[in-house]
Amino acid sequence: MTKHVLCAVDLSHGDSEKALLKRAADLAGFYGASLSVVTVVPDYGMSIVGSYFKEGTMRKAVEDANTQLHAFVDAALPGHGQVQHIVEVGTVYEQVLDAIKRSEADLVVMGAHKPDLADRVQGPNSARVARHADVSVLIVRD
Repeated sequence: MTKHVLCAVDLSHGDSEKALLKRAADLAGFYGASLSVVTVVPDYGMSIVGSYFKEGTMRKAVEDANTQLHAFVDAALPGHGQVQHIVEVGTVYEQVLDAIKRSEADLVVMGAHKPDLADRVQGPNSARVARHADVSVLIVRD
């Protein structure tokens, strides 16, 4: 039985992510499960890249992402009640996999966007999460 649903959202995809979050909330409601929402802020990748930014830039980016995530959830699910908000920093699929473990989710809901050439070679984040997660993953198409 599903007790905790984790929905991974990309805040830059607006309306399609709202529909995704609503679907995750519907599933949580159906199962009587709790709901968490995670978004990932990409890191600099290499320390040399980070040296070009002022100190505190990443902290500010995480704070802004947290504010945006709360506003996004409030707009998509008005009056929904308790939702855990999670902001991670790093590679999307790695951080979503980490959030699954830490939140003890037993169902993950993610979107899948039309893949471009890089996705066909590397594999999109949703495919990587589905391949490596120890729990069920629902991948929702736009």
